[in-house]
Formats: sequence, structure tokens, C-alpha cells
Amino acid sequence: MRSEQIAKHIDDAEIYHGEAICKQKSRQLLQDMSLPQGLLPLNDVVEFGFNRTSGFVWLRQKTTKEHQFRAIGRSVSYDTEVMAFVEERRLRRLTGVKSKELLIWVTISDIIVNDSDPTKITFSNPTGISKTFPASAFELDDDDNGAARRK
Repeated sequence: MRSEQIAKHIDDAEIYHGEAICKQKSRQLLQDMSLPQGLLPLNDVVEFGFNRTSGFVWLRQKTTKEHQFRAIGRSVSYDTEVMAFVEERRLRRLTGVKSKELLIWVTISDIIVNDSDPTKITFSNPTGISKTFPASAFELDDDDNGAARRK
């Protein structure tokens, strides 16, 4: 079942099904938008959609996923549906992504690569609180690169 937000943007969207092509398309989109390719380390992706006109993108996976970004010591949880509006160096109105801060899961609503210093990436929550990290911490893991090369 598609969310209402996806239904609003499905006309004119490019839609792909299957894990291999969905991973490829999501990584290509991140690269095209000058965002680190490891931002969305999802598994069992069943659908990827992108509406170029509105900039709306979505990914659907079979189950939620928790990922540890080792370089910064942060756990991030990805819901079965991850949606955002994408533009150059930015994911805005992001849904389906939470970061663990101490013992609390905090919703991430915006991800921005700094225009003046592209080595920095900033994550914001809906209340406007933000945190900046090195962008290199969100590149593909060696495991992800190896898996991509083997396919």
C-alpha cells in the first residue's frame, strides 16, 4: 500500500522494482545531487521512485533497518518507507529516518551538504536543532562497495 504522499507524486515518476536496480538508482541519484552515496544504506529495497518535476523521491524496503555509521559512532534507523524532496546537495522534508542520540531516537528532517565547505554535512530535526559531521563518514562502506562490485 502506497502512502498518500507517494500517490501525489506518482504521475510522471520513474519507478523501479528489485533490489539491485533500486540500490543502483538511489546511489546514482545521491551522486547526481552531490550527496554522499552511503546516506541510504538500505537492504531489501523493493521500490525506488523519483519524480524529476517535483524532486520527490521514495524508497520502500521489506523491513526497517538500523545502520551504524562507524566513523561517527551513530546509529540510524530507516523505516520501510523513506521519502524526501531532493535537490542539489540537499534532502528536505525527509521522512522515515531517525538517529539515536544518547537513548532517544530523533527524527531527521533535512540533510544538507555545506555549499562553502562540501566536506561537511548537516542533519536537522523538525524543531530546527542540527548537527554537523564530516561528509566522508557517509560514503559507502567497504562492504557496500564490495557487494556492488560483485554484482
